[in-house]
Amino acid sequence: MDFRLSDDQRALREGVRDLVAGRFPRERLRAAVDAYEAAGDGPALDRGLWRELAGAGFFSLLLAEADGGAGLGLPEAVLVLEEAGRALLPGPLVAGVLLAGTVPGAATGERVAGMCDAASLPALWEHPADCDEVIVLGAHAARRCTPEELRPVAVRSVDPLTPLARLLDVPPGEPCAVDVDRLRREAALLTAAQQLGGAQRTLEAAVAYARQREQFGAPIGSFQAVQHLCAEMLVRVEIARSAVYAASVTVDPVEVVGAKLLADEAAVGNARDCLQVHGGMGFTWEADVHLALKRAWLLAERGQPAAAGAEVLAEALADGHIAL
Repeated sequence: MDFRLSDDQRALREGVRDLVAGRFPRERLRAAVDAYEAAGDGPALDRGLWRELAGAGFFSLLLAEADGGAGLGLPEAVLVLEEAGRALLPGPLVAGVLLAGTVPGAATGERVAGMCDAASLPALWEHPADCDEVIVLGAHAARRCTPEELRPVAVRSVDPLTPLARLLDVPPGEPCAVDVDRLRREAALLTAAQQLGGAQRTLEAAVAYARQREQFGAPIGSFQAVQHLCAEMLVRVEIARSAVYAASVTVDPVEVVGAKLLADEAAVGNARDCLQVHGGMGFTWEADVHLALKRAWLLAERGQPAAAGAEVLAEALADGHIAL
C-alpha cells in the first residue's frame, strides 16, 4: 500500500494553505482574539469567512460530484483539516465537513452544522451560538436538533476562539439516519489532522524564533539544548503525520485511535516546547504560542480523549488485534 501523496494531493494541500493564509492571516486571527478579550466570551463565528471557505469547496470535499461536491475521500479531507489546524482556523470545521450532506445548506456555508457527542452526559458542544442545526450523537443513534431545543449551560473555554456549552440532557429531536460509529471515527481522524497542523505550526514558530533571537552574541538556535528541543518537535510531527495519513487510508478503528493519540501528543508537546524556545516572550498574550497550546489542549479532549483511546488500544492488544 502506497501512503505517499500524489501530485493532486500535494496541489490540494498547497492550494488550501494559500487559501487559508489569504482568508485568515495572522491579522485576522489576532483581531478575533482581541474581540474575545474585549467581550469576555467567545467571539461570534465569522459568517463571511465561513461562506468564503464553502465557496472554495472546503465543506463539500466528501460529497459526491453528483451532489455538487468534490467527490474526494478521507485522505484529502485530512490534508485540508491539517492546514486548517496549522492556521488555528476557528469554527466547527469537522462537523462542517462531515455533515455537509446531512444538514441542508452546510456545504454552501449558508448554514452552520454542529455536532455533539452525547453518548454520556454531560457533553460539550462547540460554538453553541453559531450553529443552525446540531446533530447529537447518542450511544447507537443520532438526532437532529435546533439550537433552541438544546438547553445548554455556558462553559468557559480554555481556547478563546472556541466557545463551549455543556448539554445536561438531550431533547427527543428528530431521528437522523447517519452511521454513528463511522461519524465518531471520522471525527476523531479529522480532529487528529487539526492537531497535526497545530504541531507543524509550533515547530515552524520555534525554528523561526530560534534563528532570529540572539543571546551572548549568537542565535539561540546554535545552542545544543534548543536544537534538541526542535529536533524532538520534528520527530513528533513526522511520527504523527505517518499515523494520521495511514489511518486516513485504512480507516481502521484501532489505527484511527492510535493516530489521534500521537497527534494529540505532538500538538500539546510541541506547543509546550515552542513555549520553552520562546522563553518569557512565549508567555505573553501578544505572542501566538498560547493560542496553539490552548487549541491543542481543547482538541485533545475532542473526538477521542486520551484515556478512552488508551482503553481501546489496550483492549485490541489484549485481544491480539495488534502486536507490540
